[in-house]
Amino acid sequence: MTQEKYQETNLYKIRHSAAHVMAQAVLDFYPNTKYTIGPPVENGFYYDFELPETVTLEDLEKIEKRMRQIIAGHHAFVKTVVSADQARDVFKEQPYKLELIEGLEKGGLDEYGNPLDVKPDISLYQSDTFVDLCRGPHVENTKQINPSAIKLMSIAGAYWRGDEKNKMLTRIYGTAWEKPDELKAYLQMLEEAKKRDHRKLGKELEIFMFDDEVGPGLPLWMPNGGILIEELESLAKEMEEDAGYSRVRTPNLTKEELFLRSGHLPYYAESMFPPMELEGVKYYVKPMNCPMHHKIFGARPRSYRELPIRLAEYGTCYRYEKSGELIGLMRVRSMQMNDAHIYCSEGQFEQEFMAVMDMHKKYLDLFGIDKFVMRLSLHAKEGLGKKYVDNQRLWLKTEEMVRSAMTNGNVPFVEVANEAAFYGPKIDLQIWNAIGREFTLATNQVDFAVPERFDLKFINNAGEEETPLCIHRAPLGTHERMIGFLIEHYAGAFPAWLAPEQVRVIPITDAQSEYAQQIEKVLKANRIRVSADLSSERMNSKIRSAQIFKVPYMIVLGENEKLNDQISVRVRNGTQKNNISLAEFVADLNQKIKTRSSEL
Repeated sequence: MTQEKYQETNLYKIRHSAAHVMAQAVLDFYPNTKYTIGPPVENGFYYDFELPETVTLEDLEKIEKRMRQIIAGHHAFVKTVVSADQARDVFKEQPYKLELIEGLEKGGLDEYGNPLDVKPDISLYQSDTFVDLCRGPHVENTKQINPSAIKLMSIAGAYWRGDEKNKMLTRIYGTAWEKPDELKAYLQMLEEAKKRDHRKLGKELEIFMFDDEVGPGLPLWMPNGGILIEELESLAKEMEEDAGYSRVRTPNLTKEELFLRSGHLPYYAESMFPPMELEGVKYYVKPMNCPMHHKIFGARPRSYRELPIRLAEYGTCYRYEKSGELIGLMRVRSMQMNDAHIYCSEGQFEQEFMAVMDMHKKYLDLFGIDKFVMRLSLHAKEGLGKKYVDNQRLWLKTEEMVRSAMTNGNVPFVEVANEAAFYGPKIDLQIWNAIGREFTLATNQVDFAVPERFDLKFINNAGEEETPLCIHRAPLGTHERMIGFLIEHYAGAFPAWLAPEQVRVIPITDAQSEYAQQIEKVLKANRIRVSADLSSERMNSKIRSAQIFKVPYMIVLGENEKLNDQISVRVRNGTQKNNISLAEFVADLNQKIKTRSSEL
């Protein structure tokens, strides 16, 4: 559901109103509190406060109890439109509200300091004793909030307006639903989410880590994470080789001039790290690979006979995400992107664009992702020259090209305005993970603007110069986001082909240790990721350790297996195969790995 559609729902109004009720309850207990903003979010609401004292999780209970008392008062939400001076008088003791009023009055800025398309009215909403600077919407009366379907969830720190240069505030999160059963289902889902949280499992399974001395949003991949990356990259390379891609490599650093020419600096500067200056020249770490790929395409004259040209790179890019927006691997500052750029004629566009969509489908099938939406992200006319390249004709033309390609290919999609790339429309692959969280995994983008800025040309079949279209695509997104998703998707129990450790060999006693090492050697010779547990722990403890690391197969060796030159296999799914030959096991496992089977 888009944000616009969400704002039209009754649930949005309930959550927005519950945020006001929570703010009133907080002020009842902490009257010297300075309050800021309290919007609804995907599954609830929050409010940011500058509190005179520390609030703990235990305090949420009394705040929640007070909220129910307020709701029981059946207070109406009353809207009043006022002048800026009247609003200042109401909030004279509230500095954050005064700052918001100034933004609304002078520049039409929203609560985050971003310009609004239309300068809004200054409106207040009052319910009982609480008055807030707010655009709404709200329920008509607190009796429309079910007191048995609300819960305060957590406390976090949050910078004012998301800027780490500003003061750190206290953010209180809550959730609200129409019915108690919906709240119960949501809380059960959260319990499952805790078990699958990629940040928790990533640490337990020794996949990745973050370190304060390295910096926020800059993941360090541990050996198990390195294996996951290698497997995904091998998968991408195979599929791209079969699809006729050529691989390139580009540096992580480049001169400012390149991003001025591409147009990224005017449109993208806030998401880029600040420049470094050397010998009077500014350099940037790259936030994307496309300008350098354009340089490679333009390195020599091109003929229509060469097109399409598909340049692929798993390049590392760096983007400045605000500290408060970093979320494990899902939103980072350093990322390895499954990137490629396809240069083609207009006549080749539909075939090339839909070949990318077909690649998306293959990945979805391979990983068993069955809940997704293809979203056609369009421009907004009012954003031309600011957020988007100023060429309405080409926007409409290329949007229709994508729309037509998707329709002809029988690929269902939805359309969303004002979400395009600055240089053209795109298809965003929106997926939901096993715990119901939605995010953009991958994109397929059309670029009608930047090739011309780089003077990219090919000689068409009439002997004339022509500017190619460029398709930017990343079907696997980034290693970071993809692996974060897969950890939660599989709850850390990866299929055998992807599992960092595929087999654990477990001798029951020391008498089988030498045999275990022989088994380990044979498996390694077959390129199977294996380790033999030769520790002094008891067998049950060794099995428990393998289960904690979610190893797909455990080979358990006793004296009987040793004497008969056989193995017994415990499979992660609970099945067991006793007294089989090692050759049989290796052949079966290698077939599963080769076909990237999801079955054990």
